[in-house]
Amino acid sequence: MAHDPRPGQWRTATLSSDLVADYKPFVMVDGEGVRCSLYVSGCPFACAGCFNEAAWSFRYGRPFDDELEERIVTDLGHEAVQGLSLLGGEPFLSTRVCLRVVRRLRTAHGRAKDVWCWTGYTFEELLAEVDAGQQDKLELLTELDVLVDGRFELAARDLSLAFRGSRNQRVLDVPRSLAAGSAVSWRAG
Repeated sequence: MAHDPRPGQWRTATLSSDLVADYKPFVMVDGEGVRCSLYVSGCPFACAGCFNEAAWSFRYGRPFDDELEERIVTDLGHEAVQGLSLLGGEPFLSTRVCLRVVRRLRTAHGRAKDVWCWTGYTFEELLAEVDAGQQDKLELLTELDVLVDGRFELAARDLSLAFRGSRNQRVLDVPRSLAAGSAVSWRAG
């Protein structure tokens, strides 16, 4: 499988087993503020130097179930928690799991809690995926507040960057990017 997909090539329905690599409540490294971080399984980008290589396999981890969903929703309700972070693996190839959690968050808290997501796709590639008929990717994208996009590039690694590992990656304001139809940088609030 190529590490640079053609639009429409990689689909959640054919790749994902709805497994979760890890869940970490009350962390302060995966975005702004205190967060609950859900790490989904499966990532065909397979970036050299990836910090979470174990989660590349779509068969790694445990099934996402009602018990874990309830735990995440309960944890997100804590007043100190600013929001949810979706990491992987590749969240845009685990949209059933990610949408299930994000929709529960939005039902309970509206936009009072934010959602951050890390993806190997660029924003432009995600728009091309949507144009290729992958509506699940658009559904997830529209629920996000911040997107850290692009493949990790070992040659561009920079440990001084906030929220990203390599200089090619961007931290984007998703609502503003969708409104503009092009990538708009996120600014800390």
